[in-house]
Amino acid sequence: MTGRAGDALTYMGAALVAVFFAAPFVWLLSLSLRTPAEVYLGASRLIPEAPTWGNFATILRDPAFAIYLWNGVKLAASGAALAVVLAVPAGYACSRIDFRAKPAVMLGILAVQMVSPLVILIPLYAWIDRIGLLDTDLAVIAVYGAIGLPLSVWLLKASFDAIPIEIEEVAAIDGASRAQILTRITLPLAAPGLASAFILTMIMNWSQFLVPFILLESDANWPISVAIFNFAGSTSASTTQILAAACIVAVIPAVAVFVALQRMIVSALIDGAVKG
Repeated sequence: MTGRAGDALTYMGAALVAVFFAAPFVWLLSLSLRTPAEVYLGASRLIPEAPTWGNFATILRDPAFAIYLWNGVKLAASGAALAVVLAVPAGYACSRIDFRAKPAVMLGILAVQMVSPLVILIPLYAWIDRIGLLDTDLAVIAVYGAIGLPLSVWLLKASFDAIPIEIEEVAAIDGASRAQILTRITLPLAAPGLASAFILTMIMNWSQFLVPFILLESDANWPISVAIFNFAGSTSASTTQILAAACIVAVIPAVAVFVALQRMIVSALIDGAVKG
């Protein structure tokens, strides 16, 4: 009975958390389906009386919106790829090589992950401007890669930990070098972990706002997060439903990717935790 009561409380708590996070999304969806006249009703009506998909059609027909979406995908994916590539040797070294400062290194990586980009954005802006990379994709991709690197290192270390070291020892006896073992044996076996690190880092980059907002000045280079913010700054009640539809379209890709691949992500994380 106690166990069932505990399970019930757990599910109730999870349901409350789900409602807490889902409520803004439901409200946003309600706004996106309204006509301009119904926007003035505010919170008095959650379900629109005459729901319409015209707001989404307006957004998707806008060529600029497609460019903003592509910019967001390009920057997020490139930054995630950079983070994963740089994290491979670091994660492998932390998994396979024993050295005295390893606990301190792992703790330091975790501490860096907790630092907000806002702390360094002003000096970072000045430095990027000095080297001539301001308002370029390369600057944003480099910062995205740096932000996602600590998370990728931890995820890849867990993935490498889940691979039996005996496989690598056999390859070493056969004369394979450390680089050959990593590229030909370990990385293929760690493919789910690599994919999980890439997906989670890409989703994190997709939601970034401050970095592209500070480093990109031309609206043609803006990702969707910055474009929506600038549109919101000049919107009125007559276009609130258009803004809501744009926000829904911007959120759906990240949610859809995570939901579709959550089993693989959770499996990679659990395998590393069980092995550790």
